[in-house]
Amino acid sequence: MSYISMVEYETSSETVKNEYDGEIEKNGRITNMKRTLLHSVPAFKAYMEWYTLRDEIKSFLNEREVILFSHAISTQNDCLICSTFFRKILIDNGENPDQLEFSEKEKLLVDFGRQIVENPNNISKDIYEGLNKFFNQKEIVLLTAFAGIMIATNTFNNVLRVPLDEYLGDYQMNHKRSDK
Repeated sequence: MSYISMVEYETSSETVKNEYDGEIEKNGRITNMKRTLLHSVPAFKAYMEWYTLRDEIKSFLNEREVILFSHAISTQNDCLICSTFFRKILIDNGENPDQLEFSEKEKLLVDFGRQIVENPNNISKDIYEGLNKFFNQKEIVLLTAFAGIMIATNTFNNVLRVPLDEYLGDYQMNHKRSDK
């Protein structure tokens, strides 16, 4: 059960309605997380910077690499919504998220994402060496910042127990999170 309600369009302020409308215009829907975030427009806008960082890393990562990195972080963080969202994308692209095959670069991104969640104070030397092989310093900063906002998104959903969006239900796998 969610700890915070989702905003209802009909009873929202004009500022919230503008953000709500903008989100539907951009993406065709507004997710449960975004409807929860809209209790605070500044919080909503801060979390929407995920898209800004995603667009930046897409200058040096392909779409699959972005999805794999995001999925690894969200799965390691046990975020029901985000891991299911990225799982859906993988399945819709014809992949089995439980039996993925990785290139060397993709494996590095997956391992980096998992280590950032698991133990950010002790990223392995092998990861740093791999990052330096594939990316320049600006790109490593962007990847790390993107991972941070991905983790923040996971944390928001987990802490407030934002419910899984209906359209993701068929893609869900078992999660540790308990809604008790």
